[in-house]
Amino acid sequence: MFAVIETGGKQYRVQEGDIVFVEKLGLVEGESYTFDKVLAVFADDGVKVGKPYVEGAEVAATTVKEGRAKKVVVYKYKSKKGYHKKQGHRQYYTKLKIDSIKA
Repeated sequence: MFAVIETGGKQYRVQEGDIVFVEKLGLVEGESYTFDKVLAVFADDGVKVGKPYVEGAEVAATTVKEGRAKKVVVYKYKSKKGYHKKQGHRQYYTKLKIDSIKA
């Protein structure tokens, strides 16, 4: 069984036991979280697709850790103009372990 959930403006395909990196949710390590924005559930007995979300479907997860991703370097440059600008960015994330999917 697997499901498609929506969080942080992105969609993720998850199943029980998966480790998922999502946008920062502001949770403490070990805290549980429930996703109620489930777009689709694929089970052995069939497929449930929501309009836009599946009613009564939930995906439970536990926080493994919160952190920051590796640095992404942004470098802007214009040839023959002497213009260059270097910036760095580290995105915050929440690492979750998917516990259960309820359809």
